[in-house]
Amino acid sequence: MKVSGGRAVVDILVKEGVKKAFCVPGESYLGVLDALYEHPQIELISARHEGGASFMAEGYAKASGEVGVCMATRGVGAANLAIGIHTASQDSTPLVALIGQVERPFKEKEAFQEVDLVGFFRHLCKWTVEIDRVERIPELLHRAFHMARSGRPGPVVVALPHDMLEDEAEMVELPVYRSLPPQPHIEEVKQAVEMIQKAEQPVLIAGGGVIHARATPLLVEFAEAMSIPVVTAFRRYDAFPNLHSCYAGWLGFGTPAYLLEAIRDADLVVALGTRFSQVGTQDYTLLSEKTRLIHIDISPDVFGKVYAPSLAVTADTRAFLQQALQVAVPSDPARQERTKALHAKYIEFSEVKADYKEDWVDMDGLLHDVVSHLPKDSIITNDAGNFFGWLSRYYRFEKPNTYVGPTSGAMGYGLPAAIGAKLAKPDKTVVSFSGDGGFMMTVQEIETAVRYQVPVISIVVNNNRYGTIRMHQEMHFPNRVVGTNLSNPDFAELARLFGAHGEKVKKNSDFVPALQRSIASGLPAVIEVVTNPEILSVSQDKTKARRNMVCNQ
Repeated sequence: MKVSGGRAVVDILVKEGVKKAFCVPGESYLGVLDALYEHPQIELISARHEGGASFMAEGYAKASGEVGVCMATRGVGAANLAIGIHTASQDSTPLVALIGQVERPFKEKEAFQEVDLVGFFRHLCKWTVEIDRVERIPELLHRAFHMARSGRPGPVVVALPHDMLEDEAEMVELPVYRSLPPQPHIEEVKQAVEMIQKAEQPVLIAGGGVIHARATPLLVEFAEAMSIPVVTAFRRYDAFPNLHSCYAGWLGFGTPAYLLEAIRDADLVVALGTRFSQVGTQDYTLLSEKTRLIHIDISPDVFGKVYAPSLAVTADTRAFLQQALQVAVPSDPARQERTKALHAKYIEFSEVKADYKEDWVDMDGLLHDVVSHLPKDSIITNDAGNFFGWLSRYYRFEKPNTYVGPTSGAMGYGLPAAIGAKLAKPDKTVVSFSGDGGFMMTVQEIETAVRYQVPVISIVVNNNRYGTIRMHQEMHFPNRVVGTNLSNPDFAELARLFGAHGEKVKKNSDFVPALQRSIASGLPAVIEVVTNPEILSVSQDKTKARRNMVCNQ
C-alpha cells in the first residue's frame, strides 16, 4: 500500500518508540502534523516558541533516557530551534529534529524562508540529512535515530521538503536497530585498575557518560573498593551521590580552592565519561603536563582533544565499571583518610546557613529552605545566571537522574526543560530555577504548561538585571555599567493571568508557605523571589553589598 511521506515519517516515529514530540506547528511539515492526528499514542506538545520546544525535547530526553523529538518549520523556525540543538550537542543528548524545507523545485532560488538546512546545522549536529525521495524515509529516519543514541549521543537534524511529504510510495519495512556500546579490553581495564591502585593521590572525575549509562551505582561500588575521591564534571552533579563519603565536590563556576588544589596535586586523574569542558577545566588549566591521565569514554574522538592521556580506553562507562569491579583491589588506609578528608571539606563548603532577611530574600536562606523542604528525588532544572552559584554550592544531589541543566549555558532553558522533564517523569516534583533575565526569554511557555496541565514549579530570582554580565562589568569596567539594568512585570500576577499559580516572596520567612501552596495547587506555579540587586554572587560580602545599597538609595 502506498503512503504519503508525512505518514511514513510518523510510522517511523511510532516504531522508534516516540511518545512525545515537541513543536511549533508550521506549514512546511503539515504532512507530518496531519499524520500525527492518526497516531494518538504520540502526544504532540505544541509550544509557544521553537526555542522552548527544543529545550522541552532536550529536557525530556535527559529525564527519560530516550531520544527527544522536536519539530519546526523551515528557515525562521529552524533558526529558533537551533539553541536547543546546540545545547543537545554540548550536553551529548540524543535528539532528532525534524524540520520542514522548501519545495524541491524551488531550492536555490531564495524561496520563501529558504535556508540550506544541512549546511546551517552541520557543525551543530552529529549528522544532518535532507530526505529528497519519499521512499528513502524509512532508511534515513531509522538511521537518524540510531545516530542520535549511539556512541556519544547527540542531535541529528532531518530536513523534510514540503512537497516530498506529499509524495506517495510503497515503503520498505525496516527494523529498529541498536548497536551495543563498546566494551573495553580486559587488559586495558587491568592496567587502569593497577595504575589507580599504585597512585598515592588519585582523583576520579565523573561526567555525563556515567549518567547516560545509568552507571552511578556501579561507580559508587568502584569508588568504595578503590577508596578514590570522586569529583563530578561541570553540571553533572547527580553522577555521584553528594553525601557519599567518597564525594569530593564538583567542577565548574565557583569550584572551591581545596578541590582545585587536590586535582592539581593528584598524581593520577581518572576521567570517566567526560569531555573536559572549558568551564570544568578552568579554561583548560586544570591538569598539568605532568599529570598522568586515564581517560575512559564511549567516543575515541575526545581523547587528546584537551589533555593527552597516559591510557585511553574506548568503552561505555557501565561496561568499564563492571569489568573493573571484578579486578578491583582495596587501597591502603592513607588513601581512605585522604578521601574522607576531601569529603569533609566538601560538606563544610556546601553547608548552607539559614540566613533570613526581612527587606529582601537572602539566597543562603532560600537554599536552606529549598534543601530542607523539597523531596530528595525532585528533578532540578536551571537557566544560566549568577543565581546558580547558590544552587551549585548548597544543593546536594543525593539520587541519580535528578538534575537537568545545560552545559552550554543557555538562558531560557529552565522552564521549558522542566516541562519536558515533568512529562518524562510525571510522578516527580520538578522545579526550575531562573533569573529574571533568563525567565523572560521563555516565559510564554507558562501557557504551554497550563494548556497541557504540567505542574512544574518555577522559582524566579528577581534582581532586575542581567546579573552575570553586570558582575563582569563591575569587575572589568568599574563605574561603567551599560545594558544590564532591567524592569520586570509582577511575575506572580503574570503567572495567574496565564492560568498558573503565582506567588511573590519578598522575605525569607514567606518562602516555605509559598512553596507548599504551589505544590498543593496542582497547577504550574511561579514563585518570584525578590533579592538584593547589589549581591551578584554567592561569594560576595553581604555587609559591603548592604552598605552599597543604602548609599545608592
